[in-house]
Amino acid sequence: MALQCGIVGLPNVGKSTLFNCLSNAKAQAANFPFCTIEPNVGVITVPDERLNKLAELVHPQKIVPTTVEIVDIAGLVKGASKGEGLGNKFLANIRETDAVLHVLRCFDDDNVTHVDGSVNPVRDKEIIDAELQLKDLETIESRISRVEKQAKTGGDKSAKLAFEVYAKIREALLKGESARTVTFETKDETKAARELFLLTAKPVLYVCNVDEASAVNGNKYVDEIREAVKNENAEILVVAAKIESEIAEFENYDERELFLSEIGLGESGVNRLIKAAYKLLNLQTFLTAGPQEVRAWTFEKGWKAPQCAGVIHTDFEKGFIRAEVIKYADYLSYGSEAAVKEAGKMNVEGKDYLVQDGDIMHFRFNV
Repeated sequence: MALQCGIVGLPNVGKSTLFNCLSNAKAQAANFPFCTIEPNVGVITVPDERLNKLAELVHPQKIVPTTVEIVDIAGLVKGASKGEGLGNKFLANIRETDAVLHVLRCFDDDNVTHVDGSVNPVRDKEIIDAELQLKDLETIESRISRVEKQAKTGGDKSAKLAFEVYAKIREALLKGESARTVTFETKDETKAARELFLLTAKPVLYVCNVDEASAVNGNKYVDEIREAVKNENAEILVVAAKIESEIAEFENYDERELFLSEIGLGESGVNRLIKAAYKLLNLQTFLTAGPQEVRAWTFEKGWKAPQCAGVIHTDFEKGFIRAEVIKYADYLSYGSEAAVKEAGKMNVEGKDYLVQDGDIMHFRFNV
């Protein structure tokens, strides 16, 4: 599942530093690989402590984590919605991603010039929001002009529903609010809104880039962002990108842990960011465990057993018979698959089983 998160932000907010930290994510996840598809796209492993715990019991030949793609998108300037700077490329790149990591400068440093002359993360956020909202407004106005006549004069129910959805989103955009703040009452309305692929409808994680002193508890700038986004249905993560770049230089795991402990962090910001990005995409993980490999597999929250079987191979989904499911906690408690079976803790599930995060799965199929 090649789902992507795009890193966006104004120039000089720490966007590239953060992406470079992510590109060294292999240092945060033992020997798991990082590879570059293009200069600005990275496939980054999702840290998952459960894999190592299972490997201690199973002793597989290899461990295979799951991944998420991170895209470093060119910096935005005012007027991007009208093509200023790299505006058109910037907006096109965002449209291709599934979620947005919006980096905001929340630190003071006279040696790092701010594009607008002063540190004000709420203003910076509003600049990017405004450009995305203006582009979405163009999209909405175009769609409304197509369906308005049918909706008001004809008997086309789908046109009427679409018009009502578009009008509701337009109202929010005209108020300076993003499309993701709009709620809908029915599945059909939600579907009509989703099919617009609006820039401001994408889930967003605001990444507050702070100095070392603010790495644990944040600072006044972070508090201002929390207040600004409280009604936005968005998440916030505090990361000190400069410190993270130093952590990434350590080859020794114990040295990294000591460094993190000294500044009061239980886990690196990069690890927390990757996990948050994974969650932002509404993704979860099921596991397989055997002598050849212990492996994490990505699926969308809410998927049933046959869909998850198809993640491994399409034949597994086509010929799905049943799924044998062991809960991760039970596997750890009993120490082996055989012991779990003997204790009667392995469940046999059918086509309607909703797979849960951390389920250890074995699929039976016939093609």
